[in-house]
Amino acid sequence: MPEEAKGPEVSRRAREITPFIVMDVLEAAQVLERAGRDIVHLEVGEPDFDTPECIKEAGLRAMQDGRTHYTHSLGLLELREAIADHYHGEYGVSVSPDQIVVTAGTSPAIFMVFSALLEPGDEVIISNPHYACYPNFIRFAQGQPVMVPVLEEDGFQFRPREVAARLGPKTKAVFINSPANPTGTLLSAERMRELSQLPPYIVSDEIYHGLVYEGKEHSILEFTDRAFVLNGFSKLYAMTGWRLGYLIAPQEFVRPIQKIHQNFFISANSMAQWAGIAALTEAGPEVARMRATYDQRRRFMIRRLKEIGFGLAVEPTGAFYVLANAKKFHPDSYRLAFDILHRAGVGVSPGIDFGSGGEGYLRFTYANSLERIEEGLNRLAAYIARGAYREIP
Repeated sequence: MPEEAKGPEVSRRAREITPFIVMDVLEAAQVLERAGRDIVHLEVGEPDFDTPECIKEAGLRAMQDGRTHYTHSLGLLELREAIADHYHGEYGVSVSPDQIVVTAGTSPAIFMVFSALLEPGDEVIISNPHYACYPNFIRFAQGQPVMVPVLEEDGFQFRPREVAARLGPKTKAVFINSPANPTGTLLSAERMRELSQLPPYIVSDEIYHGLVYEGKEHSILEFTDRAFVLNGFSKLYAMTGWRLGYLIAPQEFVRPIQKIHQNFFISANSMAQWAGIAALTEAGPEVARMRATYDQRRRFMIRRLKEIGFGLAVEPTGAFYVLANAKKFHPDSYRLAFDILHRAGVGVSPGIDFGSGGEGYLRFTYANSLERIEEGLNRLAAYIARGAYREIP
């Protein structure tokens, strides 16, 4: 891990922000690869598929047609209309294009939501475990994350009664993510409805919508208008490098968020926005093919991890992750993950990256080919079989 400056010249919030450990794993793996090692990557949640041709063609066509300038700060009206149509078609909800802000990926959307919503010291409830970066977004906006444990045997779902018990006078939002990273599990419609009836706003990260293999995902907008929706094109459409996302906000927040966007980001990439329209209107068959392939990999990974000896009380049904219980092998997920990387040549994510509730778990992604997943899990099985984990300090 790179050495960090600790002098007074570096701001406190820059010093105190925690690393994204999965990126440390990836970068350590890349060092090994440059030295000639073959590493199987099961750590990073990035689709291995190429962006569908219809999307690439739309982006190229926009460039060739000279659509290379700033767009409206809210985003192209045509794209915002397509997003509104998408939410109406998928969830039966009515969203005005004027409620939508198109962003350079979903991360800026999270930053702007909390910048518009939080005063210093305001609280946001998040699950534990959770996506690694959530607490840092909240703290950077001078808010305070409040962790509510979610349990493996409960599919890592919020229990609304426990959330309600943590509400206080400074609670501004409950942050949900379904399908979830790192767990791959879904929040039920019943629990989502109960959460929506609580006083705070709901911030719903829906970036993995469309990647569901059993059951059905639900948008928070089916249950309440007092909500912010975060979504984008990276995961479902294999467009990570295009950096295209969006947020849907209550009308009274749109102008404040727009001003933040104008000042800090101006607008999202013009060509990527035209490509996003093609994603929503033309890429359905390619998305279905990718989803079927992910499901095949998911089933294989779940079966193989159980054979190797990892615990899975509830099988994940969404996104492209499996959070597997590794406590029988070693209690320190960080040391275990890096030992597996160096001694087995397999990159996996330590559960501690996702909060204290993730300690003792490892996250595996099946956003890789079935052949490479099989190779990686075979290496992991051999590592476990020879008891290599017992040698970790």
